[in-house]
Amino acid sequence: MRVLVISDTHRTLNKIVSLLKDIKDDIDAVIHLGDNVEDADFIKRNYKLPVYYVAGNCDYNGSALAEQVFELGGKMFYITHGHYYDVKYDPSSLVYRGMEVGADICLFGHTHEPYLEVIKNIVVMNPGSLALPRGGSKESYGIIKIEDNEIYPTIVGRR
Repeated sequence: MRVLVISDTHRTLNKIVSLLKDIKDDIDAVIHLGDNVEDADFIKRNYKLPVYYVAGNCDYNGSALAEQVFELGGKMFYITHGHYYDVKYDPSSLVYRGMEVGADICLFGHTHEPYLEVIKNIVVMNPGSLALPRGGSKESYGIIKIEDNEIYPTIVGRR
């Protein structure tokens, strides 16, 4: 199983379309980590892929959840935008929440900067931003490959 992880796309549909044109045949699901959930709705409407998403601090429509826990490929995912967990300063609160819900993988956005670590046996990833990268990073996204009960996370920079 291969999962595309994106965040902080901020209505840059052209960048989403370009990315999905390149990789849609190689992925089984999409996770959008907020800012803007309308972009996740666009993916659901236009591509035959399961889409999981959460609201970010720039999402005001109220229909999306702030966090989700679900299973994909035999692994438990915990997803949130991250602004409720002070991820700009330290991922510890997010990791503890992931431990509470039994997550194998914790995903967050909000900082617009890629981040990938294994903390307390949990894969912790921020894919960065396709639209507005910060901190000297490039436009980026994540891929999580799950094979033979192993997790292989990657952050891919574009440009």
